[in-house]
Amino acid sequence: MRIENPFRIGFLATLGALLALTLGGMVQSLSTVLTYIATALFLALGFDPAISWLERRRWPRWAAVLAAVLGVIVVAGLVVWAIVPSVIAQANEIGARYGAIIGDIVNSNVVEWLTATFPALDVQAMVAQAASWLQGNIGAITGGVLQVGVGIVNGLFATMMVTILTIYFVASLPSIKRAFYQLTPASSRGRVAELSERITGSVGAYVLGMLTLALINGVLTFTFMTIVGAAMPMVFAVLAFIGSMIPMVGTISASVIIVLAQLILLEPGSPVWWIAGIYYLVYMQVEAYVLTPRVMSRAVSVPGAVVVIAALTGGTLLGLLGALVAIPVAASLMIIMQEVVIPRQNER
Repeated sequence: MRIENPFRIGFLATLGALLALTLGGMVQSLSTVLTYIATALFLALGFDPAISWLERRRWPRWAAVLAAVLGVIVVAGLVVWAIVPSVIAQANEIGARYGAIIGDIVNSNVVEWLTATFPALDVQAMVAQAASWLQGNIGAITGGVLQVGVGIVNGLFATMMVTILTIYFVASLPSIKRAFYQLTPASSRGRVAELSERITGSVGAYVLGMLTLALINGVLTFTFMTIVGAAMPMVFAVLAFIGSMIPMVGTISASVIIVLAQLILLEPGSPVWWIAGIYYLVYMQVEAYVLTPRVMSRAVSVPGAVVVIAALTGGTLLGLLGALVAIPVAASLMIIMQEVVIPRQNER
């Protein structure tokens, strides 16, 4: 290959590299916004099966959208209304139970007791080192508290933005699909529309299935914990609901947290924690072999290895949201492979 003007080629290559770096920086700067949009679109596709069900019963779309959105808002409000009093009551109980122990320790001569009990330890030096460490790290400690507050505010803002975007996407999903179809060639528009409907239907069935499984876990957890007299049944029912939404590890993680919390919160010697452990071992088997196959029957089945790889990849790239979205994305790619790529390969 002859190079007529090396300077011009190098200059153009440098401009191309700078443009690529600029676009990459822009995408990175917009990563939060893109995450909000992806989450809202994901939730909107989850709403779509319920709205379509209402439309098939002659509901106008605006009424179906309004009913679905109001239903979710009412349920979320009821959950918050039920959780807050329970948390306050349990916090007061824990404070009353352990406040006396802490008061006894504070009012007693702890240093003399430790010195007499553990003569090998230099208690005075340990106290001096602890005080010095606190003085040196007080800025970091207060900064950490400030970061927690900023994180809570950012979380509330993100929730508000995702909620607003979800409502817009739910209301305008048909028009968004039509606009997307218009961008494709007329000769293949019907095929693209068919595949798009299958993909969106699969994603919607997955989201609806996950919500159903999470709701079953939350309701059964609340019922079980109320019967056995566990601490904060409503709070841990919501935790079980949220855990069931996380692929692979969500249910088992929430179950472990609930069991350990019962061991800590209840009186020593209470059998509730090990009863809860047995219950969750049984429930996870029922969920894996009975509930999930039935609830997820309408969604595209994804092999177990693909589920693991997709969840790990999505979690690494986008955290919890990536793990949630990865499986329906993998199902969508499988549909494209089965309906487009493989038939083209067979025609050659």
